[in-house]
Amino acid sequence: MSRVPFLGWVNGGNMALLTDLYELTMADSYYRRGKNQETTFDLFVRHLPAHRSYLVAAGLEQALYYLAHLRFTSEAIDYLASLRMFSQEFLHYLKRFRFTGTVWAIPEGEVFFPKEPVMRVTAPRIEAQIVETFLLNTINFQSMIASKTSRVVQAAQGRAVVDFSPRRDHGADAALKVARASFIGGCVGTSCTLAGQVFGIPVYGTMAHSYVMSFETELEAFRAFAYDFPENALLLIDTYDTLQGARHAVIMANEMEAMGQRLRGVRLDSGDLVGLSREVRRILDEGGLDYVKILLSGDLNEYKIQAILDAGGVVDLLGVGTELGTSRDAPSLGGVYKLVEDNMGPRIKLSEGKVTLPGRKQVYRLLDKRGLWKKDIIALEEEEINPPEESYPLLIKVMEKGEVIYDLPPLKEIRSRCLKKVEHLPPGYRELEAFPEEKIPVELSPRLHSLTQKLIQEYRELELKN
Repeated sequence: MSRVPFLGWVNGGNMALLTDLYELTMADSYYRRGKNQETTFDLFVRHLPAHRSYLVAAGLEQALYYLAHLRFTSEAIDYLASLRMFSQEFLHYLKRFRFTGTVWAIPEGEVFFPKEPVMRVTAPRIEAQIVETFLLNTINFQSMIASKTSRVVQAAQGRAVVDFSPRRDHGADAALKVARASFIGGCVGTSCTLAGQVFGIPVYGTMAHSYVMSFETELEAFRAFAYDFPENALLLIDTYDTLQGARHAVIMANEMEAMGQRLRGVRLDSGDLVGLSREVRRILDEGGLDYVKILLSGDLNEYKIQAILDAGGVVDLLGVGTELGTSRDAPSLGGVYKLVEDNMGPRIKLSEGKVTLPGRKQVYRLLDKRGLWKKDIIALEEEEINPPEESYPLLIKVMEKGEVIYDLPPLKEIRSRCLKKVEHLPPGYRELEAFPEEKIPVELSPRLHSLTQKLIQEYRELELKN
């Protein structure tokens, strides 16, 4: 038998090399030149993606696992040596590499906005530099999916949403992270069985058209499935004629009732979902089956869901796949990771359109008397913000001296946090039409504003001298 080549997965043994090459070349240069003093980096998003008014933090648990378990194996070091690029001293340093830093982060499920640090990493320069790529990969992707899902869930207006995306996600690792992040964003479950095992997310499934087509008649297919899975009988009724499929579902439901069972639901995956769902509901109700749920699927997104509901479509559950798992309308989140302080003091980047905020920072969230979000204030770490309104800091310490000190909450608790925090946003932010980013009230504290302007002026004067 011919050997099937294994193309590899990211795992605990090789994740140290899931980094951009320049992280390692910079780290080697730092090592050679003795530049391994304590530094602080902020991970933040510069701008909202298209059609977004807020973002949902996700991916922290995986980020902390990475930081706590990051090791360079002998295989990884042998590979780096084969590149004939790195000093022997640096490769020897990597053999005993451990992340020893302190990390502050916004908890998963919390809402955040551009320019706010989602994560703050303080560590020796080499350690802080090497982890950049993995942290961005993890936080960017899961936050993007959680944010997209939140919009879909808002559009569903209380109907349950299920992640149907694994077959369209961008890789096996992505499918798992989509299932997790979409659950945080408000999905009730996923079709991905592995995510059910790994994360304890409820799993959902119906049947494919190929199953119905594998029997001589549709009704025969329904009988077989209901007999084999009486506790999970949700029938796909649009393989041939949707309304006839609904009538067959009524027959099947009556047969199940005679056996002491109940049909859970029917699924529509094509056609005029508004008109068909209303007709199917009528057929089911006339058959005395008001308990049978209707699940809609088929290239749905938040706009289509809103249009279906506005037009009077009847739906109890929604299966959302490609649009959710790829965040199709905004498929990337522009999170960045920038140096904000080192042994020379607060640091600032002045590239046009990419100016950063210097120093170690905290973000304070202010609420109005109704408990709705009012505004955020980005302040220097040591500042005290004591507004009359209720407020709380967003960043919490999650890691100290390389040890996780944060009690990771259950995924259901993170999901509940997300739903609650989104509900605390003013109604305009929950609409599908994006709120203008320049009008979102995220302010700099007076001291942070003053420090930023001071450093800008100092760099300008330095340029004039040179």
